[in-house]
Amino acid sequence: MKIHKEGKGVLLKGFIINLLLTIGLIYTSHTTFFCYILVFSLVMFILTLYFFRVPNRILELKDGYIYSPCDGKIVVIEETIEKEFYKDKRMQISIFMSPLNVHNQIYPIKGKINYTKYHPGKFLFAWDSKASIDNESCSTVIENKRISILCKQIAGALARRIITYANTNDLVNIGDELGFIKFGSRVDIFLPIGTTIKVNINDKVVSGKTIIGTF
Repeated sequence: MKIHKEGKGVLLKGFIINLLLTIGLIYTSHTTFFCYILVFSLVMFILTLYFFRVPNRILELKDGYIYSPCDGKIVVIEETIEKEFYKDKRMQISIFMSPLNVHNQIYPIKGKINYTKYHPGKFLFAWDSKASIDNESCSTVIENKRISILCKQIAGALARRIITYANTNDLVNIGDELGFIKFGSRVDIFLPIGTTIKVNINDKVVSGKTIIGTF
């Protein structure tokens, strides 16, 4: 397991705070007060360390499959009108990520980045049906000769920053890193009608391991 690069700055600040609190505990007469603060700070540091973890996974990725772009739980499987890019009917698969899930995202297929756009917005809870439309988000379209899909990273009530590494015209492989969402979030995937869906509502999915669908 390693620590994601997006967490290193946050963890460095946490380490400095804990170091200063430890020094303060040594030199203060208010030891009880400082002990409580230090214990709380250490717990928060450990939780943050856990949040920014990136497990070492051996992935056996094959073309023709659509892999889960993140860890989490399937909360939506439905036919809908995708209004931003395709402007037609698509199958929407939504994955909710709790603060305890691994929070980096990968590309579910290989191909070329045809579109990427950041949208400012609200911070509704990620499981809210309106989150897909109203919340802060970033959309990325990956396309190859056989399929085109849209991945939308969506902020949640706790998530206050979406990071996307995609640039238009980039060539990407399955499993390359798409981005990172800090502290609770959701990812929507819009697939062509006719895609064979391999997951069900409430299924737990694992980034790069769970097959969402085939084409």
